[in-house]
Amino acid sequence: METFSEKLYKGYSQHLEITEVFFEQRTEHHHLIIFQNPCFGRVMALDGVVQTTEADEFIYHEMMAHVPLFAHGQATEVLIVGGGDGGTLREVIRHPNVEQVVQVEIDQTVIEMSERFLPQHSQGAFQDPRVEIVIADGLRFVQETPLRFDVIISDSTDPVGPGEALFTKGFYANCHRCLKPGGILATQNGVCYLQLQEVRDTYQRLQHIFADTTFYGASVPTYVGGIMTFAWGSDNRAHRQVSLTTLEERCKSAKLQTRYYNPDIHQGAFALPQYVLQAMQEAIS
Repeated sequence: METFSEKLYKGYSQHLEITEVFFEQRTEHHHLIIFQNPCFGRVMALDGVVQTTEADEFIYHEMMAHVPLFAHGQATEVLIVGGGDGGTLREVIRHPNVEQVVQVEIDQTVIEMSERFLPQHSQGAFQDPRVEIVIADGLRFVQETPLRFDVIISDSTDPVGPGEALFTKGFYANCHRCLKPGGILATQNGVCYLQLQEVRDTYQRLQHIFADTTFYGASVPTYVGGIMTFAWGSDNRAHRQVSLTTLEERCKSAKLQTRYYNPDIHQGAFALPQYVLQAMQEAIS
């Protein structure tokens, strides 16, 4: 039996049975593999780390997109950095008030192979007329673009290899530059129990840039070791304090059918474990 063994943590890993390999190749930026697993369906991994699976991708992508978009309430221009599988893009364009989405992905092959072998992730989102796909380095894009956005979503790999630049103070500062007044930055920030130093590092960097910085969480089975954290930055503190009634109204108006996200989950996601709160305090003490 062929098995995929994840290589993210030293001394701890998950193992996934491979029943069929659909694609495996060293691209310009990554080692990319897409394979079939009896439990999670089709799985995509980059550089030995699972990125997404057919079975549970909806949890991650709904929380990556809907929390900042419903918190903002009036976002029309959105930037996605990374997210080449198309899942976050799929959820973003479900918001009827979104008029323009720019997605910056460093690896063209990830998009092409995801469209071919993981079509349920994007569901045609790459062809939406509101969407512009830019194949480029996300760090350089936010340094140079004259565009401004209501919401920026960094759907990156972990901070190793090409994804490392998307966890730096420079990247966060340039995202802040690219946001309209009161805009929101949301970023993938790893499994906090096993990647607690990432919490400290990200919080320390963001709190010097944004007036309001925190994390929110979701439990995604594929990302083993505890809850996945998403970093949050905005200069408008009210975005994190939207009432349940307002969130319910916004969801109803958008007419979205979700499988994980709902207004209660939205509010509860910002309730963090004490060890995360402690790590945040350590980062600035």
